[in-house]
Amino acid sequence: MRSYRTLFRTPEFTPFLLSFAAHAAAQTIGGLALGTLVFRATGSPLLSAVSMFGPQLAQLLGATFLLSGADRLPPRAILSGLALVFAAGTAVLALPGLPVAAVFAVVLAQGLIASLGGGVRAGLLNEILPKNGYVLGRSVFNMLWGLMQVAGFATGGALLALLTPRTCLLLAAALYVLSALGTRLGLTARPPRSSGRPSVSATWRTNALLWSSRPRRLTYLGLWIPNGLVVGCDSLFVSYAPGAAGTLFACGALGMFMGDVAVGRLVPPAWRPRLAVPLRLLLAAPYLFFVLQPGVALSAVATAVASVGYGASLVLQERLMSLTPDDLAGQALGLHFVGMSTLQGVGAALAGTVAQLTSPATAMTLLAAASVTVTLTLAALGRHEERRPAAPEARPGVPPQPAATDTPRRGARREGAQ
Repeated sequence: MRSYRTLFRTPEFTPFLLSFAAHAAAQTIGGLALGTLVFRATGSPLLSAVSMFGPQLAQLLGATFLLSGADRLPPRAILSGLALVFAAGTAVLALPGLPVAAVFAVVLAQGLIASLGGGVRAGLLNEILPKNGYVLGRSVFNMLWGLMQVAGFATGGALLALLTPRTCLLLAAALYVLSALGTRLGLTARPPRSSGRPSVSATWRTNALLWSSRPRRLTYLGLWIPNGLVVGCDSLFVSYAPGAAGTLFACGALGMFMGDVAVGRLVPPAWRPRLAVPLRLLLAAPYLFFVLQPGVALSAVATAVASVGYGASLVLQERLMSLTPDDLAGQALGLHFVGMSTLQGVGAALAGTVAQLTSPATAMTLLAAASVTVTLTLAALGRHEERRPAAPEARPGVPPQPAATDTPRRGARREGAQ
């Protein structure tokens, strides 16, 4: 599938996309409002960064207990219910006089249940679209996420100049309700993709299986660590430029949009694997420029250029799907989103800690250097892996079979055969 026209003619894709748009707008406006509220109350770069990106840390705990539900629960009901829970939690955050400790308790709870949403949504996209349409469809979702960030952060910044952060949080809660209605009314009820009841043991077994493959491990690490460190840089925008944080976030989202358009629509499928390392290096390198403490205009340009590198996630997600059986797609993608979100939370906490001890500009520079180092290390390990013969992969209860190729792949998942 190489045409946007064909993509939008696919039944249920458009309502699914619109419900996600409302969810993304709510998350963007609510996150900026909450980060601003906490920074005004505490004056702490660390607490401000963690309030915006800390929920991702809780997703690691959710992955331990809930992730098997990504393939074993009805997707429409789960997505609708999660949106309503987020609406309620965001409304609670808007309560006047809510202590900072209570704010972080709500944020932790939201992060815990969010661990299930990414896998359910990605697995449902995998069902709605034909197999060769995943990268294009995923790129449209990423583009929409970028657009909603541009609009959300720009709108959120404008609203915060006119309204209080608590009022903006109530607006975000209303958008979550709209997302729940769009999911409930626009999608058909589907049965779970896998049989069996979700459980901690099922989650652990499948996660262990997914992690047991060295090529998948390297793919997961490439998706998680460089991205997480750069998001740590982004988490310091509020403390780096308190009056222009919305502008910096919006420019970053615009760059991400451009990268997703290029990778999803313009780059031929045969070229995509070669772009994984260059795009990840591009993601971090412009943040090294922050050692000079540039003004808002130059910072915005650097952020936009760097964010083009987020297109690497489409390349690596396509590789992950080529290495994963169909019936594990939801949990495999859920593990990716949880790991990515967790490392983003770690990156935000690390960035906030370093900024607390030094300065936001110094912290951004150090995290960018670490991201470049990790990308080069993983690239070297990947080249070494390509020279090794593949071992057969065993699934629970299934004896291993001789490997027919260097890596376990499903040819139908390859684009042209995010």
